[in-house]
Amino acid sequence: MTGAAGANTRALAALALQRIVDGASLRVEFEAAAAQLPDGRDRALLSALLHAGARWWLRYAAGVDLLLERPLPKHAVPLRALLALGIVQIEALQMPGYAVVDASVEAARALGKPAFAGLVNAILRRWLRERAALGARLDRDIVTRTAHPRWLLDALAADWGALADTIVAADNTEAPLWLRANRRRSGRDALAARLRSAGVVAQMPEAPDDALLLEAGGDVTGLPGFAAGEFSVQDGAAQFAAELIDARDGQRVLDACAAPGGKTAHILERADVRLLALDRDEKRLPRIGANLVRLGLHAEIRAGDAAQPDAWWDGERFDRILLDAPCSATGIIRRQSDVKLHRRADDVAALAGVQGRLLEALWPLLAPGGRLVYATCSVLHCENDGQIERFRARHADATPVGAAALPPWRAAGAGAVQNLPGESGMDGFFYAVLEKHR
Repeated sequence: MTGAAGANTRALAALALQRIVDGASLRVEFEAAAAQLPDGRDRALLSALLHAGARWWLRYAAGVDLLLERPLPKHAVPLRALLALGIVQIEALQMPGYAVVDASVEAARALGKPAFAGLVNAILRRWLRERAALGARLDRDIVTRTAHPRWLLDALAADWGALADTIVAADNTEAPLWLRANRRRSGRDALAARLRSAGVVAQMPEAPDDALLLEAGGDVTGLPGFAAGEFSVQDGAAQFAAELIDARDGQRVLDACAAPGGKTAHILERADVRLLALDRDEKRLPRIGANLVRLGLHAEIRAGDAAQPDAWWDGERFDRILLDAPCSATGIIRRQSDVKLHRRADDVAALAGVQGRLLEALWPLLAPGGRLVYATCSVLHCENDGQIERFRARHADATPVGAAALPPWRAAGAGAVQNLPGESGMDGFFYAVLEKHR
């Protein structure tokens, strides 16, 4: 990677990070910026910068503010993101300090702000000289010490007590890369062997039974077997959904909030079922279809709001329903670090209301003797065990499955379990499994 390319990558990262801070999706911004970088090494650097930049924004943007004598003019606002990324490279990514300074100065010029090159140089060099004292100042406040918003820190403390610190620490680490073998095309033993032959080390955890855990991340599309649909990328925690649905050949299955289709595909890999993949966002449906085509699978894909079945349901009940509900995503912050920047306290109550409405709308669609799996990637009680307790109080015909059928996680009420971020190397995830009385 040339110096010019490195400067351009950092300039693109600064612009993208500023948009992320202003509310844009990290995934969307990464894809748009990466399309401008033909070299895989530049795309890898961009990914590292954006994920670490969002993860540590609440700490190191505040560090920039300690060093600026006055706010930047409006036309130079992306330089604040560039400076924060400079500190992130030094502190979080452990890059050589003066190399980061030089690259950031060149990035300021690439941004079309050569008049600010001297300021970028001065601010980052001052950080290098005073980093211990400045870090101590940032540590005085829990928000800048942990790089978490105060509302979330309060919610974690209320729900998890002393474990809140463990969750916060896990959030600030990089998530490992999990793969899911497509058992219709390659068993995981054979896939692991193929990866090893290509120099990729993959562990085979005891559970879930289609999972592989890679020691190093990177661009999975270049790995052997990806183009042939032999595997998908899916965190280990999310892979339990298909196991818990326990679909049998010939059954009718609904994936009620299906996009981008990972759990839909996993169910189809495990059983020959009639599956309806539903999602309210029509723009997300092509991604489901593309994933299924690559994996050699088929489902009916339809746009529809699961909370309003009158608009799409044909009256035939489902034997299995998966409700991977919209949630706060507080269990996957280490993987989607922009959650810390975008989610607000008021969002959680609103999401809990949506989850309750979805459960109420879908339960009548489940056949007697059928099974509903409720899942979230949240660690907040009001979305998880609290939600299921309220639902069961309203529905005497909802019977929780036995503990032996659940993943070996923390018990979270009858028929429910919770994984915290980083436990068993997996994301924070909640499952409740309910069966309907005949």
